[in-house]
This record gives sequence, C-alpha cells and structure tokens, in this order.
Amino acid sequence: MSRFNIAILIMFTAGLAQAQDVHVHDPATTPDSTLEVEAAHNHDGAAPADPVLPSAEPMAMDHSMPTGSDKAPADARDPHAYSAGYTRAEAPYSLPGVQHESHGIQKPIFSLLGDRLEYDPDSNTGSYELQAWRGTSFNRFVIKSEGAFAQDDKYDNQTDLLWGHAFSAFWDTQLGLRVDTASEGKNRQWLAAGVQGLAPYWFELDVTAYLGDAGQSEIAFSSEYELLLTQRLVLQPRLELTVRGKDDPVNLLGSGLANASFGLRLRYEFSRQFAPFIGVETEKSFGNTADLIRTAGEKANESRYFAGVRFWF
Repeated sequence: MSRFNIAILIMFTAGLAQAQDVHVHDPATTPDSTLEVEAAHNHDGAAPADPVLPSAEPMAMDHSMPTGSDKAPADARDPHAYSAGYTRAEAPYSLPGVQHESHGIQKPIFSLLGDRLEYDPDSNTGSYELQAWRGTSFNRFVIKSEGAFAQDDKYDNQTDLLWGHAFSAFWDTQLGLRVDTASEGKNRQWLAAGVQGLAPYWFELDVTAYLGDAGQSEIAFSSEYELLLTQRLVLQPRLELTVRGKDDPVNLLGSGLANASFGLRLRYEFSRQFAPFIGVETEKSFGNTADLIRTAGEKANESRYFAGVRFWF
C-alpha cells in the first residue's frame, strides 16, 4: 500500500472517532430521558414520536424584595434648611394641635384688611378704608367701609354689605346694599352690584354701580398697583373716580364726573401683616359738583399729606 493511501486511511479513521465522541454521553451526567431518546433513535434509525421529557418539581421563586430603612441617609438635605427651622407645627403663627391641609373651598375663612388708616396733621383730619370677609374661595360675605373724620365732629362714612361670588380665578361679582351716613347732608341707601379682582399686569380693580332712591345713581371706580422697590419697601399708586347720574345738592354732588383723586403711598413692611406708610393725595371735583362745593364755601381742589398704617389678619 502506498504512503498516500495509508495517510487517507488514517484521516478517515480519525474522523469517525471524532464523530462518535460527539454522540457519546456520560450516563452519570446525562438525564435518563435523553438516553432513552438516543437509544430509541439508534435502535430503529428514527426519532420517537413522543419523547419522554424529564419530570421535575417547579422551582420556587422568591419574589420578596428587601425592605429599605425609614431613616434618611446621613448626607440627606435638611427639608427645613430654607424655612429657618419653621415647620407646620412650630412657627410664630402655627395653631395648636394637629393641623391638616385645607383649602378655602372646604371651610369658611375670615380675613380683615385695613388698607389705609391715615392722619393728616395739617388739617387735623383722618380717613380710613377697611374690608372684611367671611366665607370660602367661591362664596363669601364682604363688608367694605371707608370714610373721613375731623376734629370738629364732622364725619362721613360709606359701608357696603355685599355677597361675593367668584366667576373666575381672579374676579368676584358682588351684590348687596350700601349705606351712607354723614354729619352734614342726607343719609342714603343704595343697591350695589359690581366686580372686584386682579387685572392683567397685577392691577387691583374695584368697580361698583349703585342705584338709590329718588332716581339717584352712581358708578365708583378704584384701582391700585403695588410696585416693589425692595422686598419690604412698596410704592402704591391709587386712582379713584366717581360718576353721578343726577344732581344731589343736599350732599354737594353733581351729575357727570363728580370727583377724582390720585395718591401715592410709600410703605415699609416690617411684616406682611403690619406696614406703616407716608403719602400724598390730590382730590379734584368737576362740573356741577365743583360748582356746588364752591357755592357752599369749600375748596373744589385739595391736596393733603399724611401718615398711616396698613394691616391685615
């Protein structure tokens, strides 16, 4: 036999041995079902129709998760670092007992705003404007009161008793009564209907129409704006207009644009609840109102300087 034929025979024998090693399994490590499948396959040359699969108990899986600690890590940020240590239960204005979050739509709330309590040392006179309400964010009972007083027992007062209802996020409709009292002139009662709220660019507006006896009517408009010079120093311009439907000579009021006033108040807020201020205001009468005032011997135009305080709680 030639060397070439001997080399081919050796290579063919090595290939058969390698193929046999692939199909030989160790009984110690091969499942019985696998051996049975191969034995049946080697017996008749065909794979069995239904091979026997190994039976085993299902594996139990542990779905439990490790529980974390209820303590914050050592490097966690202090949640009260930006509140000067104040919490809901520990603060200058906190209430005793356990407090729960509640909104104005859930229970009635009371508020009192002293928008201006002023005194003019030159004329020895004072004026005030107060507003209080009780109710929720949508419905509330509102009392507005403003007036002036002098040393010689002269006074005049206007008080509105209103029911307010919110028709949008920043606006309330108001409906009710108004009562005017004065040391001179005639007291009057009015029906009142108006709107009060916050206009775009943060202008506070209050517009009310009044209908009184004997065909008297009036529209009162007021607007103010708060300009923050600093976080505590606030400049507040204020504009007021009054338009009358007919003359009221007894109270020195004429038809048309009766009077207008413009004032500036500079206040310093020691706290949000208490702020003293100084200011100046100019009031001017027009048309028939100015004529009636001059006939009574009084000034139709007047400027005054004053000091006062604003507060709320």
